[in-house]
Amino acid sequence: MAPLNTQWFPQEIPPKPNGYYAHIVMLRVTNSYALFQTDGELNTARVRAGEQTPGFVSRIEIFKRKQTTPERLVGRELLRRYGFLSVEPSVSRNTTTDAQNLPICDYNVAFCMTCPDCITYGFAIGDAGSEKSKVITDTAYSLTPYEDSHETRTLNAPFESGTMSRQGEVTSRINEQDHVKPGVIFPAILTVRDVTANLFRYVLNNVLRTRHYGAQTTRTGAMMNHVVAVVLTDREIFSNLRFTQRLYDTLQTQDAIHPPDPLDVPTALASARALVPELLREDGVAEQILEGAELETLLEEMRAANGDEVRQRLRAAFDDSRAYYERWIARARRR
Repeated sequence: MAPLNTQWFPQEIPPKPNGYYAHIVMLRVTNSYALFQTDGELNTARVRAGEQTPGFVSRIEIFKRKQTTPERLVGRELLRRYGFLSVEPSVSRNTTTDAQNLPICDYNVAFCMTCPDCITYGFAIGDAGSEKSKVITDTAYSLTPYEDSHETRTLNAPFESGTMSRQGEVTSRINEQDHVKPGVIFPAILTVRDVTANLFRYVLNNVLRTRHYGAQTTRTGAMMNHVVAVVLTDREIFSNLRFTQRLYDTLQTQDAIHPPDPLDVPTALASARALVPELLREDGVAEQILEGAELETLLEEMRAANGDEVRQRLRAAFDDSRAYYERWIARARRR
């Protein structure tokens, strides 16, 4: 078994915050052109370049829901694939299961309130109830400045002939869109609070499986999550912005930043792995740091799972989420 300290996690989800924080520290790296935008423009923020590096730069942002939504959708897909959720849409609030007695969980329409997705990532159903997310994330910032991390791409919509003209008329269906370049790195921390070991594995598996983020019209937005540490603490740790600034300082010191060339991902990963323990010592919060060979053992165990193992893990996560629903949510609804 992987060396994750499963005894550290609560045996059941508590009804109130209990201070069990499990952090997934990673570098998110774009593997194709990606769009992280609001109102047609890439989201950016003007921030200090580093804690030691002087000056201010504009960095591309990935807002928190643009990170967690693709991951929870991958988890929901897996729950349906292995027969834990119904494939049917919701037709009535009074119909909560299908003919096979599987929960009908219609995302943002009618949550089932019992599955691992509902309990870990939260839900809101108006007057019918809500559950606060136990997955905490914050805006992620590009390691390199905006001017070195984006590119304007021209988009067109040709006729069936493959050309932009037909019968002497030229189409005006040409547009320009600002994209994030491939190879741009977003240091990020995803925190899971007060969940069982089974549900933490469920969230970690979603992170490892998710391959696309941001606006996706076809196959844009490919991204790889490189986990550099799993940290168990009794409170939150350093922020995404601080992680980004300190890593930028480190790479500047190593003379590893040469715009407009993208950063070398192995170099950034090595620097991040060395930096995380240093930042945790400054925070004084770490109870267990899973890194190096021990971390790779855990990640390989997650990646190598076959169908039966995946089903068993989903069953364990589903049992934990349903137990929480029966004990705390269903009881409150019956009052």
